[in-house]
Amino acid sequence: MKSKVNIWETHSTTIFSITLVMLLLGMCLLLEYHSYRTTHDMQERITFKIDLEPDITDAEADLLMLKIETMPEVKSLDFISREQAAQIFSDELNDDFVSFCGYNPLYPTIMVNLKASYLPNMSQTSRADLISQFTKRVADFDRVTGVAYQENVVNQLNIVFYNITWFLVVFIALLLIISIFIISNTIRISLYAQRETIATMQLVGAKKSFIARPFVSRSIWYGLLGALIALAVLAVALGVLNQSLVGLDLLNRQHLPWYGAIALLSILLSIFLSYISTQFAIHRHLRMRVR
Repeated sequence: MKSKVNIWETHSTTIFSITLVMLLLGMCLLLEYHSYRTTHDMQERITFKIDLEPDITDAEADLLMLKIETMPEVKSLDFISREQAAQIFSDELNDDFVSFCGYNPLYPTIMVNLKASYLPNMSQTSRADLISQFTKRVADFDRVTGVAYQENVVNQLNIVFYNITWFLVVFIALLLIISIFIISNTIRISLYAQRETIATMQLVGAKKSFIARPFVSRSIWYGLLGALIALAVLAVALGVLNQSLVGLDLLNRQHLPWYGAIALLSILLSIFLSYISTQFAIHRHLRMRVR
C-alpha cells in the first residue's frame, strides 16, 4: 500500500499538468465553436430586402422568386405583397395609414436570407465581394427596383468573427507549444525521482528505446487520463452554465456531435502532447546523464 501511495505522489503532478493544459485547450475549442455558431446564426438572420415594381404580376413575382431561390448562396426567401406590407405597417403604427394617405405607397418586396455556410471560410474582403456581387446580380433582374440590407451589421459581424478566429488560432498554437514544455518539465521530475532505476538500466547496457518504452507507454495513459478529467470538468461546467444562463441552450442536440468531435480531438491531442513531451524529456535526461 505504501509503494502505491508513493507512485501516485510521484506522478500526480504530471497528470495534474496535463489536465490543466487540456482544460484550457478545451475551453478555447469550445469558445471557438460557439463564436462560430453565434456568428453563423446571426449572419443567417440578416435579411436582404428586394424592392419590386408596384405593378408586378403574381406570375412575374413567382418567376423572379424562382430565379433567386436557385442561387447557391440563398437559404430562404419570402414574398410580401403591397397589401401585406401595408397591413404589417398598420399593425406596427396601430393606425390605418393607407386611409390617411389615400393610397398605398409601399412596394412589393422579397425578403431573402443567405446561407452563412457560404461565407465563413473567406476573408473579410471576399465576404464583402460576394455580398456585393449578390446584390448587383439581383438588382439587374427585371422588375427589381433596388436591394437593401444592413451593411454595417454585416461588416461588423465579419470583422468580429475574423478577429476572434485568428486570436483563438494563435492562442491555441501558443498553448500547444507551451504545453509541451510544461508537460516535459513535469515528466523530468518523474524521471529524476526514478534516476537510480534509470542509472541501473544504463549500467547493464539497456538501450535508450528500451529505457524510454515504459515511460512513453505510461505517458500515453497519463495523457488519456488527463484529457478525460478535463473533459469531465468541462461537461460539468457546461451543465452549470446551461442552467444558470437563460437563453444559451448549450446542451442543444445540434451541439452534441460537435462536442463529441471536440472531445475526441482533445483526447488525441493530449495523448500526442504527452508522447512528444515524454520523448523530449527522456532523451534530454539521458543525454545529460551520459555527459
